[in-house]
Amino acid sequence: MIVLAVAMALSISVGVTEISIRTVWNSLVAFSPESTNHAVIRELRMPRALAGALVGAFLAVSGAVMQGLTRNPLASPSIMGVTHGAAFALILTIVFFPAVSNIGMTAAAFIGAGLGVILVFAVGSFSKGGLTPAKLALAGVAIGGMLSSLSSAISLHFQVAKQMSFWYAGGLAATDWISVQILLVAGAIGLTLAVLISKSVTILSLGDEVSKGLGQNTFLVKALGVIVVFVLTGAAVSVAGTVGFIGLVIPHVSRFFVGPDYRLIIPVSAVLGSLLLVLSDIGARLVNAPYETPVGAITACIGVPFFLYLARGEGRGSL
Repeated sequence: MIVLAVAMALSISVGVTEISIRTVWNSLVAFSPESTNHAVIRELRMPRALAGALVGAFLAVSGAVMQGLTRNPLASPSIMGVTHGAAFALILTIVFFPAVSNIGMTAAAFIGAGLGVILVFAVGSFSKGGLTPAKLALAGVAIGGMLSSLSSAISLHFQVAKQMSFWYAGGLAATDWISVQILLVAGAIGLTLAVLISKSVTILSLGDEVSKGLGQNTFLVKALGVIVVFVLTGAAVSVAGTVGFIGLVIPHVSRFFVGPDYRLIIPVSAVLGSLLLVLSDIGARLVNAPYETPVGAITACIGVPFFLYLARGEGRGSL
């Protein structure tokens, strides 16, 4: 938590105009409306840092819950079509309902996330030999690619491609205090529910038969887990766009540190996911300063090699 706090302070201080950590601290304890730096910190950089921490936590926890429910080490919101489904719904909303509110955008992201997951499980289940972890991942990549292509075609046809480039690449530049409020409401629901079902997810990760043998209602646990993923991923995508691979990498790192108990994996994933996205956002501003690199590109540089490593190991025994 201390490292995360330091990273958020650095995130607030880094930008086109460098602001010292002392100035950041002064803006918190002795805010001066006449100070331009204080105004920049309060209105632009603080909501960006907070949104980055919350989005990172949401994606990491969503990935952890998905991996526990499906017993699939390749499961994550980006790989399983959830983020692409949410982005697709957001594009449709912007094209056909341009005056919709932020709440409406968030609701559309939830619906799109659900559509993405339903399509992935449907396609994976129809394959010969049933649903395996590798086939589920392949179906997720295929559906994600299809939804991404449809999103691009729609945005080009309706001439909103430039407006939607933010959603494709992922980023936190457009966040404000309203975005933070939306994330806080979603987090209060999704993270609380994730913690409440964490013990059940641990049991379910051992297998359906073991779970049923211990008297657990597997359908209820899976339904609640899906709600967690919808709420957290939908809110994250509505604010930051399609930031990928955090939900894939972080649960594995957390599992390495704390073991297979999801009562520990979920909170640790939340902290590490926050840290990764905040640091990635700092990197996005420094790689090609004074211009910003999409934060999704930074997380992809970390996540793609990790995904290929996991897919290679899973493919040996599952395809």
